[in-house]
Formats: sequence, C-alpha cells, structure tokens
Amino acid sequence: MSPAVSIGVYVQPRASKTELAGLHDGLVRIRLAAPPVDGAANAALAVFIADKLGIAKSRVQVVSGLTGRRKVVRIDGVTAETVAAALQIPDIRAVAP
Repeated sequence: MSPAVSIGVYVQPRASKTELAGLHDGLVRIRLAAPPVDGAANAALAVFIADKLGIAKSRVQVVSGLTGRRKVVRIDGVTAETVAAALQIPDIRAVAP
C-alpha cells in the first residue's frame, strides 16, 4: 500500500498570485489566483500542490470542503515528511486532520 497524507488547507481565492502564505488557524494557507467558480479554485489548488511536490495532479484530491475556504486535501504516494518540506510546514502533525 502506498503512503498517503491528508492536510488541512485554508484557501484564499482571487489572490494576485498563487503562493504559500504560511499558516492560518493551524491550516496551511494558500493564496490562489483562480476564482471560486465552477471548481476552478479546487483545480488550481490540486495543480499547485502537485507542482510543489513534483507529482501528478491526479494524486492530489480535495476530499472535504469543496465549496468552502477550509479544505482537507489527500495526497497519495508521498510521506508526511515530503509534504512538510515541500509546503514549508514546520510540524506536519499540526495540519493533518
């Protein structure tokens, strides 16, 4: 069985650019340039995380919070340490739901 990690994410859509923005209430804060319309922000989130980790976007899935700013994202095939390093999270346990 391949490893999988779930993390809590706080999304800020319609930002000037897509970027990591630290932590927000214990969640990884990600600013997205995409608008929250027709799933565009969720798709942009998956692409951004996949690019940061160097994996296929099909391995990143929003499993909770599809219509809200607070989301749970599942990332398949990577370890918690890899995710923490790529997303600059000091303690991955703090953001894992």
